[in-house]
Amino acid sequence: MNAPLLVRLPDAAALRQMFHLRYGREAQLGWGPRLRRDFGYDTPDDVYEALVAGLVAPGCHWLDVGCGRELFPSNRGLAQTLSQRCARLVGVDPDPTLQENPWLHEKVARGIDVYDGASAFDLVTMRMVAEHVDDPEACVASLQRALRPGGVAVVYTVFAGSPMPLLTRLAPMGLRHVVKSWLWGTQPKDTFPTRFRMNTRGALQRLFTGVGMREEAFLRLDDCRTFARFRSLCELELRLRTACRAVGLPYPEHCLLGLYRKP
Repeated sequence: MNAPLLVRLPDAAALRQMFHLRYGREAQLGWGPRLRRDFGYDTPDDVYEALVAGLVAPGCHWLDVGCGRELFPSNRGLAQTLSQRCARLVGVDPDPTLQENPWLHEKVARGIDVYDGASAFDLVTMRMVAEHVDDPEACVASLQRALRPGGVAVVYTVFAGSPMPLLTRLAPMGLRHVVKSWLWGTQPKDTFPTRFRMNTRGALQRLFTGVGMREEAFLRLDDCRTFARFRSLCELELRLRTACRAVGLPYPEHCLLGLYRKP
């Protein structure tokens, strides 16, 4: 795939298609997807997955950074489809969970800052990884080196100023394990130290501009998933978002989704 990657942000049809791929047919929907649909709300994961699905074309060479054991933890069907669609899918991650990932064509057990992609990739993705990066400059320089001219880097991460990341900075790792297990059912091996050194739009723009790349698109995605396992609290989150939008205020918890193109 040699032509510059075509970027199209997900429209309503793409999001609807992703919704049913992820959550099933109408009769299979649980209370959570139904509730979010009733409120007209798509999760940040829904948007990210719809975006990547539109970027991974046949023949695409794709590098996923920090993927661990899953490309899309709650959407294995999409992971299988895109793994089969692209020509090459490489995962780079120093964590041992990389070896559990069934979708990758190649596995590189090292950090992105020391990986030489040799301008071989049309697409580089970082899903919920930027908040863990120690050296943002080295990371972004490696992303730039990995991309072909016209290639695109996608960074999907939490916003450093959101309430949950602010609390995360204060909590010891042991407490994070307990809280994440209670809220989201995660395992301790899926929780990593956080740095939040590239988790604002300004920081991302500065870093990518510094290696000669430009911002192609940027989305601020409301994140109403803190209490997604608890129906009453989940509905309260969605109602709070609706109230914020009604008075023109931003919802306090949100994620960042940035796309950066190499000339």
